[in-house]
Amino acid sequence: MSMTGSVLKIKLQIYSGEEIAMGPGKADLLDAIAEQGSISAAARTLEMSYRRAWLLVDAMNRCWKEPLVETAPGGSARGGARLTPYGRGILQLYRGLQEEAAVLRRSSAWDELSAALLAAPKAHQKA
Repeated sequence: MSMTGSVLKIKLQIYSGEEIAMGPGKADLLDAIAEQGSISAAARTLEMSYRRAWLLVDAMNRCWKEPLVETAPGGSARGGARLTPYGRGILQLYRGLQEEAAVLRRSSAWDELSAALLAAPKAHQKA
């Protein structure tokens, strides 16, 4: 039994009802918006459509007590998008949680699960 290629990872997702309020992709989008100053530029940076990025921002803004991103019409000249102070705080908390979860990689349970994980699933059994 070869273990080469098996990967054990933890993906942190925070839910508001059935909606993912924050996850790795949304956090990356917030980082890109903070860096680029617009949703469209952030979407290009992450190689996603503007519509997809806008829907993710809309979902985040609906899931938290305050909006994480504010937008203004007019493009980068006078408008664009930026993280709110609240949004920067939520992003910082989420990134901190990711760092804390990374500590689990040094646990014995992590080692045991990694050792038990196959590199790929076995073929389907015939019924």
